[in-house]
Amino acid sequence: MIDTEGFRANVGIILCNTERRLFWGRRIGQDAWQFPQGGIQHTETPEQAMFRELEEEVGLLPHQVELLGCTHDWLRYWLPRRYIRRHCDPLCIGQKQIWYLLRVRCSEGDFCLDRSPKPEFDAWRWVRYWQPVHEVVYFKRRVYVQALRELAPLIHTGEGHGRFTPPAP
Repeated sequence: MIDTEGFRANVGIILCNTERRLFWGRRIGQDAWQFPQGGIQHTETPEQAMFRELEEEVGLLPHQVELLGCTHDWLRYWLPRRYIRRHCDPLCIGQKQIWYLLRVRCSEGDFCLDRSPKPEFDAWRWVRYWQPVHEVVYFKRRVYVQALRELAPLIHTGEGHGRFTPPAP
């Protein structure tokens, strides 16, 4: 789903454990790390897309996590020129994302990176809260800072009271 400004609607997923460490996934076949994320289909709400992506990319189901909250609004990043597919219509210039913070309520053995036919990750690890900001690809860095800043109170207080209804795509 690409909006009239050229941004693809997307969800980002920040998974934390009981030690406030975050899931950090390595993109398959690359030396690039990121949080799980994925597009929102026409028939989905952002929350439905988040749970679908969670299962596809990490192998977890809704009952294995606790939804702590999400960002109040869309966070946007622009793709570098070399990644823009000029031949596509509509033209996608970047992504707009609603970010979700989830607490894992299952064992690490329940994680399954090859649940979907086209896996996103081939490895993962737990990292300190702000570490992803320093390791993510440069054009996503600002969005990562925004999402982590906004969601930080939810993980550091342990309260899940920050759940909001995200805006429509």
